[in-house]
This record gives sequence, C-alpha cells and structure tokens, in this order.
Amino acid sequence: MEAQIEEAVDVGMELFEQVGARMGRENMAKRLRKQVELAAYMTSQGKGVFQFEHLLNIEWLMAFCFKACGLYGRGHRNFLDIRVVENRVKLPHLPRAFDGYRILQIADLHTDLDPDLPGTVIAKLEGLTYDLCVNTGDYRNRTVECHKASMRETRRIYEHVKGPAAGVLGNHDFIEKVPDLEAMGIRLLLNESMAIEKDGEQLWLVGVDDPDFYDTHDFARALEGVPADACKVLLSHSPETYKEAAALGFDLQLSGHTHGGQICLPGGWPPITHTHAPRKYCRGAWQFENLIGYTSRGTGGGCVPLRFNCPPEMTVHVLERE
Repeated sequence: MEAQIEEAVDVGMELFEQVGARMGRENMAKRLRKQVELAAYMTSQGKGVFQFEHLLNIEWLMAFCFKACGLYGRGHRNFLDIRVVENRVKLPHLPRAFDGYRILQIADLHTDLDPDLPGTVIAKLEGLTYDLCVNTGDYRNRTVECHKASMRETRRIYEHVKGPAAGVLGNHDFIEKVPDLEAMGIRLLLNESMAIEKDGEQLWLVGVDDPDFYDTHDFARALEGVPADACKVLLSHSPETYKEAAALGFDLQLSGHTHGGQICLPGGWPPITHTHAPRKYCRGAWQFENLIGYTSRGTGGGCVPLRFNCPPEMTVHVLERE
C-alpha cells in the first residue's frame, strides 16, 4: 500500500512539474490553491444539520421548480436541440493560404451533466466540414466529483472529431485532466501557442488559462515566440479578456463560459452571464476596436440540463480575407 501511495505521489508531482513548466509555476501554484479551496467548499463537512445546505442545492431546486411548472420536458428538449451555426469572419491580416479556413468551435460540453448529450453531439458532428476543431473549455460539470465520468464521455465525442484539435481549460476543469484530454488528441494550450502551417504560411493559435475563477491567464507567456505581425486567434474560456486581447493585436477571439445565459427571458435576454464582461460580448459575434470576437452559447450547459430562449450551438467559423 505504501508503495502504491508513493507511486501516486510521484506521478502527481511529475504532472505538476510538466504542466507548471508549460503554463508557468506561479500560475500553477495559484490554480492548485484555488482548486483545493473549491473542493473543500463543495465537499460536505459535518453531520446532521450541517449537511442541510448540501441537500438543498441549487441544481435540485431549479429542477424541482421547472418540473412543478411542467416546463422541465420542454427545457430538456431545448437543451438537446444543438444548432450548427456558421459564422463568417473577415480578417484583414489573414494569410492568403487560410482564406476559407474552417474552425469548428465546441464550448462548455459539461459532459457529465446529462447522459443524452454525448450522443447528440456525435450525431451533429457527422457530415460537418472543418479544418480544425477547438474547444474553449469546461469539459465537466460537477467540480466536487471525480472527473473520470466526464473524461469517458468526452472521449466518446472526440473519437468522432476529424483532423487536428486544440483547446483550453475552463473554470470547471482541474489541471489533473490534462493528460486525459491530450491523450484524446486535444492539444491543450496552457498559456501557450501553436503555429498552423498551410502552403508555406502560418496562422497562430494562442490559448490562455481560465481568466475568470482561476485568474491564471498569462498573455506574456502565451505569446512567447509568436511573431508580432502574425495573424493571431485567441482561445479564452471567458470573453472578459477582450480588452487585453485587443491591446495585444489579436485578430480573432473565441470564447464560451456564459452559455449565452442558458435560461433566458423571451427575446433571449440573459439574467445571468457568469462574467464581468458587458452583455454585448456574452453571446454571438462582437467587435471591440480592431478585435473580432465570438462567444458561443455553449454546446452543452451547466447546473441543469435545461435551456430556454437560448439554443445550444456548435459553431463553424469560416475565415476570409477582407
């Protein structure tokens, strides 16, 4: 038993060393502290009356209310009604070889929330044409439980993803998932960048760690080695990095996190967006100064498998030379 414990500790330390070298050791330490705090907060402590707050949780209460109103079935059907959205993006600095390049964005899968979601996503993937698949984070829903269920369902989905794939982590994702996700063929960008080569030209994909809950996004580290005049696409879990991205000369930012509000009022107005960014940056296409952006409504959803006035989406961004 002691040998097994020592082996597990060694594996964990090796992972943290490797990931810390990629995303920055200070960012790693900050992230791990917040992961521990979150796990401690979400874990039931004590007995008797001290468990009451965990019994009456927000997920259970929301589900109960919608069932009592007779709206749960409709909301769940909406949740599984994934739309394929095509978003054409004109970029002045786009290399000629990438004119017409297609980027499929998947966002906020939360694959452990509803067992019907992975099959629905797989069905939507069939027949889609794209050159690169990116994921803007939140592969799982429940941060207090083991992530193996979400990794199993995410693997099911990515067995049907064709071609190269990249992504970033979200606020629901713990750093321990990095080996599992990269084993699925997802090149995670942990405050890192990668050059996409085509016909002798380059398009740079840059990813930063979660800027919302963990606040561990590091643009200086992510841009190391990226030519100043390069055409740059940013993957940022939350859209709230839009000012920094514009100031640093990014051409396009792809984000998620907000779910578009998920449960919205008629007309699509979101009471809750889970971000400090203004609402105009929390859903669909937007522009700030010279930065073009898009915030996905999310492919899955969080808390409860319900949606109202805010359909889920998988987005195909078609890059065009202006």
